[in-house]
Amino acid sequence: MTAGFYIELAARCLLVVLFLPFSALDKIIEFRGAVAQASEIAPSRPMATALILAGLAVEIFMSLGVVTGIADRLAALVLSGYCIVTALLWKQFWVPGDFWRAGDSKGRDLFWDFLKNFSLAGGFLLLTFGTSSLSADAFLAHPFASSHPHQTLHREAQP
Repeated sequence: MTAGFYIELAARCLLVVLFLPFSALDKIIEFRGAVAQASEIAPSRPMATALILAGLAVEIFMSLGVVTGIADRLAALVLSGYCIVTALLWKQFWVPGDFWRAGDSKGRDLFWDFLKNFSLAGGFLLLTFGTSSLSADAFLAHPFASSHPHQTLHREAQP
């Protein structure tokens, strides 16, 4: 394997490390607390539980897809949407009303988390669509295909 393979693998791991293992593990260890947080936006406790279980599934399976290269572009697209949705639902920096206040501000603290989520979404979109219109067209034509370097190296090695 080449140095490029390991660099890309490290970049993929860095993209998902927030979700797998940390956020997923937090949801498992503090499941009741996660459900309580989801209850802030869910109309019922069963719906809040379903949201946490769905989030846990996204964080585990989509992260594994990004790292292993199994439908990695589709997994990255799902994670991008997940980042945007969670930012809009749980990082509402505009709600506390203290964004412009001097000193400590819950709004500003939420703002940085909001931007972190949107920045991650951008990274996942880059993995999904690449850096050119040709790679975006390739994704749209074959959304379950892999862009993982191991898959690419394997194809190039064949005659």
